[in-house]
Amino acid sequence: MAGACGIASASVRAYVQIGIDACCWGNRRGFGRFTRELLQALLEIDGRNEYLFFIDSETTDVDDIPERVEKVTAKTEFSQVKAAAAGGRRSLSDVWAMSRAVSKHKVDVFFFPAVYSYFPIFNRTKVLLTLHDVIADHHPELIFPNARSKYLWKLKQRVAIGQADLIATVSENSKKQIVDYFRLPESSLRVISEAARPIFKVLPTNNGFVSTLGHYGLVSGEKFLLYVGGISPHKNLSRLIDACKEIDDSNDTLKLVLVGDYRDDPFFSAYPQLSTHVANLGLNGKVVFTGFVPDEDLAYLYNAATLLVFPSLEEGFGLPAIEAMACGTPVAASRAGSLPEILGPVGRFFNPLNVTDMSRVIREVLTDEPLRQQMRSDGLKRSNSFQWQRAAEETLSIFEELHRN
Repeated sequence: MAGACGIASASVRAYVQIGIDACCWGNRRGFGRFTRELLQALLEIDGRNEYLFFIDSETTDVDDIPERVEKVTAKTEFSQVKAAAAGGRRSLSDVWAMSRAVSKHKVDVFFFPAVYSYFPIFNRTKVLLTLHDVIADHHPELIFPNARSKYLWKLKQRVAIGQADLIATVSENSKKQIVDYFRLPESSLRVISEAARPIFKVLPTNNGFVSTLGHYGLVSGEKFLLYVGGISPHKNLSRLIDACKEIDDSNDTLKLVLVGDYRDDPFFSAYPQLSTHVANLGLNGKVVFTGFVPDEDLAYLYNAATLLVFPSLEEGFGLPAIEAMACGTPVAASRAGSLPEILGPVGRFFNPLNVTDMSRVIREVLTDEPLRQQMRSDGLKRSNSFQWQRAAEETLSIFEELHRN
């Protein structure tokens, strides 16, 4: 009997096989960063369990996926992320290719870091789904170019939520909104906060600092406002540009630098309308669209900026706010979505629908050096409370909870 028990116990795996939808790994938007940083932190703290990254044909070319994971590539025609964009279409053959790739492997828990690249899981496995926000549900007119795109998104979202055993989100505000909108029990959701990469920190003013600023038409020491994020309509950049026009009447040297990928971003972009708006206001040369900026350069831009302005109509988390604080940069943000939660008492807030209120708050911070110094000091401390390691530990705990149950 003891021998039989010994054989049985030896056959039981001491680890969990965790499948990951890693199709968003190479994406430049916030959910791509969330995917990369969280998964890298997971691999750093978890040397016991086995990870399988399921990727599409396009992600195969990404060269920074960790070697210790097993990569499973599905033969797809289109990038899952591009297909999931506001105007994109997902072919049934590509969905089936991803689902079939997973079905060929023994997976105990499957994790979707974002809904964007969701595909059905036919294995008898537990599913953790990350739903970052309900922006597309609250502001569909600002997200989708047509009714068909809106319908397909809602269908995919409902199917994904229906299959999930647990749902993760990135802030308490998003959790409340998801619970209210989809009428879900609070017990079905977990909060996993985001954090800044280590590259975002206070940097010395050296030759690299000066040359990087010069590359974007900036001069070390000059005041400028910074925005970092998508160039989508719900980011409310038109009103930010209007606010800068009001400020420009009293400060004709101030620049607004808008960092965001408007060339290759597959999501709905407001760039054509914004560039026309800038020209109509006579702000050409004062409003700078940088396009995509690598993190190495972005860290310098954060450090050099007088103020990060975050005017979104809604945010699920607001990672640039954490990155800016980690670089010692003050943040002024809209009193909307998760931003008051993430910034807490460190930020200065405005009504995102009121251009005059926005310009008032921006001008207040610009003209008050002691206030900016206090915001820098407080922001550095607050940014330290957000750590990818903690997020990874919480995620691993959820994996183990799902596996046990």
